[in-house]
Amino acid sequence: MSETTSASLSDPLARIAALPGVSDAVAETRTLVDRLLGHRILRRRSADVSMESSLRGACASAALEGAEVAMDEIREGHVYDTRIKGALRTSGELGTLVDTWPKAPRQVLARLHTLAAADAVSSEALGRPRRADERVEDPLETGQAPPPEAALARMEGLYSLLRARTSVPALVTSALVHGELMAVRPFGWGDGLVARAAERLTLVERGLDPKSLVPSELGHQTLREEYAPALRQYMGGTPEGVAEWVIHCCNAVRIGAQDSLATCEALKRG
Repeated sequence: MSETTSASLSDPLARIAALPGVSDAVAETRTLVDRLLGHRILRRRSADVSMESSLRGACASAALEGAEVAMDEIREGHVYDTRIKGALRTSGELGTLVDTWPKAPRQVLARLHTLAAADAVSSEALGRPRRADERVEDPLETGQAPPPEAALARMEGLYSLLRARTSVPALVTSALVHGELMAVRPFGWGDGLVARAAERLTLVERGLDPKSLVPSELGHQTLREEYAPALRQYMGGTPEGVAEWVIHCCNAVRIGAQDSLATCEALKRG
């Protein structure tokens, strides 16, 4: 048995990392993120870049849920849409969840949903799996979600993968987290907000973006025309479809890194 085959058997994510085109997309994205992390302005202003990234990412995530986002109004504190409020709360608390994420992913996702949906669903529905009689929102029109029993089983598989340490790149793991949450839609409302926050949280916790500088959500919004089709490909479950999704997520992270590099340059110019 070869070393590669042995690794893929012991680490299910290794099979995804080895799919055609994935390693090149990961390497290209990692290069740009490393360039961002090495920017001189971060020696003094990393908190400012992180804060701007958090805001821009939250607004992009809300827009993908169908919210009309006006950045100027949000900066002035004029926030009325429940999706925008939920995205801002979720983004604002990500830093406090980094250490808990690999140890207790179920609890972290419940917390993310509580933050995302606080103004949108009943208090009894916050942070708990959806029930058979509850509606499942589908703002991206990706298709029918699995029934609650199947959704719970898939979520258990995701929790197991997150608790097990893996040698594959953070970009692969975060894409799988995002894809599974969007495919399963475990809560019924706000699943997109939760999925994109969980992707970003994984990138931070797994060390690609330790200071949370990269608004990956903004990348998905920029690639909006490709976002839902790539998700449908992932949901189809073919190796080609999964690879397409991971590559899409890498491209989104790369766009987010480029955006934060532009923020760094703007701060540098004063």
